[in-house]
Amino acid sequence: MSDSIKNKKGQINIELDEKIAQGIYSNLAIINHSQSEFVVDFITIMPGVPKSKVKSRIVLTPQHAKRFLKALNDNVKRFENAHGKIKDFEQAPIPLNFGPTGEA
Repeated sequence: MSDSIKNKKGQINIELDEKIAQGIYSNLAIINHSQSEFVVDFITIMPGVPKSKVKSRIVLTPQHAKRFLKALNDNVKRFENAHGKIKDFEQAPIPLNFGPTGEA
């Protein structure tokens, strides 16, 4: 499977293999940053299981992180316009010693 994205210089062909296309479920994201990058760890926490693993890690430049934030915000607004407001349920606080720490 591949998609093409048009830009000012032409087209970029983006390939999406079958394994990646299936995606990974995540119900927690932990974000750390340094002066040069943002690191987003996606985790799946299951009820009653005290231990979880990072399922995927994405590293972004600050500029790409800001573009991603804008694109995600725009998509959430479009989703809510089409399907109604997304309910934001209160989450139990995550222990301070949970997951990776520090800066990349």
